[in-house]
Amino acid sequence: MLSDREFRRKMLETVLTVGGVVLMVAVLWAAREALMLVYVSALIAMGFAPIVQVIEQPRPNDRRRVPRWLAILAIYLMLVAVLVLVGLMVIPPLVAQAEALWTKLPGEFNKIQNFLIDHKVMTHRVTLEEAVQNAPAGTGNAAGAVLVAISSLIGGIFGLITILILTFYLLIEAQSMFEYFLRFVPPARRADVTVAAREAVSKVSAWLRAQFVLAGVMGTFAAIGLGAMGVPYFYVIALIAAIGETIPIVGPVIGGIVAVAVAISVSAKLAVMVGAYFLMLHQLEANVLVPKIMERRVGVSPVAVMVALLVGGALWGLIGAVLAIPTAAILSVVIEEVAADHEFRIQRIR
Repeated sequence: MLSDREFRRKMLETVLTVGGVVLMVAVLWAAREALMLVYVSALIAMGFAPIVQVIEQPRPNDRRRVPRWLAILAIYLMLVAVLVLVGLMVIPPLVAQAEALWTKLPGEFNKIQNFLIDHKVMTHRVTLEEAVQNAPAGTGNAAGAVLVAISSLIGGIFGLITILILTFYLLIEAQSMFEYFLRFVPPARRADVTVAAREAVSKVSAWLRAQFVLAGVMGTFAAIGLGAMGVPYFYVIALIAAIGETIPIVGPVIGGIVAVAVAISVSAKLAVMVGAYFLMLHQLEANVLVPKIMERRVGVSPVAVMVALLVGGALWGLIGAVLAIPTAAILSVVIEEVAADHEFRIQRIR
């Protein structure tokens, strides 16, 4: 039986432990936005780590290694070059088609209304100005809304810059950080933890490459198909389809809806053709691209993907849905490592 002094000491330790945990949770919750930036940077760093290692390797007949900072900088410059090249190819026709769409917006709006009235969906015609005025309004005034939009844009730019800089330093310090972490792992388990870490990096890297491949394939096929069918503003729609491909489940649907909405302003027949084409693209993505790239390379089962998407979307919205699959891949590696450690302990006891 504990003495009064020991009881008070145990009670004090319990209270301090609970208070420390509550304080830590409160601090993490208050810093959740910053922690999200750190987590996104870590995922990007894990995705680019194998490419950095390949660039670092010495060339044949040359024992000198490429400095790590130079390898990372080469990747950054490569990404900038690709973005500039794509921009030069896409932005001029994109701007021209966007301007044409804005000019023809009132006429297209009336065509859609005529279609809806002919099919008894609408009873009377409204002007574009009336539709804008009757749209749900926020609680603030227009100036406040503009300021909020500008503030959000500036915050997004600073967030992007922060992610790029933090990713750079995470890639630079990755090896030393991992070696420091290994000091807290029992020596008998360090080899297994190293293998698990490499597997997690490999899965995240596969996911990142898959995102680029899926976006490029879907955007290219959308542009080719819509352009061949004569859909107006197909560059704009293809860009929406490519960007939407990075958003699981919802993104491809949004791209298809936008394409059908634009096509229906031309004719119902064209809208049906576009809808069928996007349905075919969705089947190609769901049954060929995603199984071969996501499931086989990333190694996450469909059930785990669906659960991760639901949980990620509920916690962080679209950002959570985008990060759900790599997070599920990392958690699968952690769970396997914990299970292996548990089996190892049981075998030692036996």
